[in-house]
Amino acid sequence: MYQAGYLKEFTESVFLAIGCNPADAELAARVLISADLRGVDSHGIARLAGYVRLYDNGRLNPNPDIKIVYETPSTAVVDGDKGLGLVVAPKAMEIAMEKAEKVGSGWVSVRNSNHFGIAGYHAMLALQKDMIGWTMTNAAPLVTPTFSLDKMLGTNPIAVAVPASEEPPFVADFASTAVAYGKFEILQRKGLPAPLGWAQDADGNVTTDSNTVKSGGGLLPLGSDREHGSHKGYGLGAIVDIFSGVLSGANFGPWVPPFATAGFMSAQEGVGLGTGHFLGAMRVDGFRPAADFKSDMDKWIRAFRGARAVEGQQVLIPGDPEREMEEIRSKEGIDLLQPVVLSLNELAKRFGIAFKPEL
Repeated sequence: MYQAGYLKEFTESVFLAIGCNPADAELAARVLISADLRGVDSHGIARLAGYVRLYDNGRLNPNPDIKIVYETPSTAVVDGDKGLGLVVAPKAMEIAMEKAEKVGSGWVSVRNSNHFGIAGYHAMLALQKDMIGWTMTNAAPLVTPTFSLDKMLGTNPIAVAVPASEEPPFVADFASTAVAYGKFEILQRKGLPAPLGWAQDADGNVTTDSNTVKSGGGLLPLGSDREHGSHKGYGLGAIVDIFSGVLSGANFGPWVPPFATAGFMSAQEGVGLGTGHFLGAMRVDGFRPAADFKSDMDKWIRAFRGARAVEGQQVLIPGDPEREMEEIRSKEGIDLLQPVVLSLNELAKRFGIAFKPEL
């Protein structure tokens, strides 16, 4: 087990070593380790080496000039200057919240960025100001639309965070695919197969090969196949891609550059700039008094928690599993897979940073 504080300190040191300024290194490390704390291991420190590979390949600017290139009172387009998405996205959300404070809601589309970690972190920033937060991002084309053999979309997650009063907030954070690609990476590290319904092979047949993307296969949209609603997952992924890429001037569809995964790094000639995100903040009191809304959210949450459950199960609210995991891991530490530890040791050796053995 590793304490979250120690992993954050190590991660921050690595970002400093590639040239990030102290404030950005701290923010990037905080976002990354928040994923491990919340149990989203696929998007936590296991991805640290991937960001370094982006830097090595000239696709990551450690000191970006993040700026607004177009705006109205309620909207903006932000250029991330090839910066860490872990840094670009929170700064874009700050802009969205500033606009929401002035006119009720703020919407920011981002271009020229990179992978931004877990979507939920950025959406939850809005909770601090009694706002509803929205976050989306497009990603490298690993996903085959319904009936397609070609990979056209990314796992393209959506996150929405809604404040409550006495109850914890509602936080929905999910990929538009059956699972995020990071889950395949975990299976690959463990040498395990994937469940049916997660992916198809190069010929369009369902497969349990967790390495199928590396041999021409693709991930399946949420729903897995047409009979189970994959066209809906395809639709969600397409919406995210359009809002994140087409709206901002970032790359979209099959042109989104890869994030050091699936065994490839090079990006084909694009149609825009980098990876795209879309973030929004809505003031609750732009619709009704915040206290009244949050009181009703408490009632909503309690009603769903009180729903009769099948034997041995419990009805959960989106965000419950992550919040409970964060409480546990904050106290007991974070367990890392051996391949991740080896990767961190390699980074430590390269940059002359000590990496302690687990406690």
